[in-house]
Amino acid sequence: MFDATFDYSGKTALITGAGSGLGRAMALALADCGADIVGAARRQEPLEESKSMVEEKGRRFTVLTCDVTQSRQVDELVSTAIAAHDRIDILINNAGGGDAGSGKTLVEFTDEDWHSGIDTNLSSAFYCARAMVPHFLEQGAGRIINVTSGWGYRARRHSFMYPVAKGGVIQLTKCLAVSYARNNIQAMCIAPGSIPYRIQNDSVAAAAAGERQPMGRIGVAEDIGAAAVFLCSDSSNYMTGETILIDGGAIAGGLTPAGLEPRVEA
Repeated sequence: MFDATFDYSGKTALITGAGSGLGRAMALALADCGADIVGAARRQEPLEESKSMVEEKGRRFTVLTCDVTQSRQVDELVSTAIAAHDRIDILINNAGGGDAGSGKTLVEFTDEDWHSGIDTNLSSAFYCARAMVPHFLEQGAGRIINVTSGWGYRARRHSFMYPVAKGGVIQLTKCLAVSYARNNIQAMCIAPGSIPYRIQNDSVAAAAAGERQPMGRIGVAEDIGAAAVFLCSDSSNYMTGETILIDGGAIAGGLTPAGLEPRVEA
């Protein structure tokens, strides 16, 4: 009989960017289902806050600081996480963000602008997957969840790094999926839409932003946590290479992730 329960007892998830926002929400959602967490980020203080929240649920949380744009640090992160927990079952590449150079024209865009965003959003996911796949191959199974953005589907005027990087994450997911599907390693991608968690506690601002969305509300971090729980479960056993939009219908309705109707500007 098919077991559709979400029980992660005995499993461990390594989550980058786990100190706040979507990373923390996914850590808490998986901990609710019994998983232990290895949380990675550049700053320790937010990770310690996430650790306390996960431990309140009776699960283990290992804090590891790492700059995921640096491949050697990523290699050390993965080896340390495996040593601490014996095995890692789930890798969630969530770290990212920023839009260096936004608003600059192409000729104004610097090498530093380009690399800061590409490395944060795309290279980091590649480094983490490259470091983790040998472990998954050895244990005969593994799940990789990459976090992209609705901007991975759209262009934005005078924004070169972020949409390109997030589109690359979608393609990286597909390449990982087809390369390792027969090794029982699945790769999926989550594409959040408008989830401005900085205004979630501001009811007036949240309501105003939500009016521009087809569902009439903005997304919340917990929406992404629920998606991660599903994609890491046996309920998604025949899925790989897929990108799941969690955007309240914004792109289906012809909206950008920010909730504005696209238009061509001269």
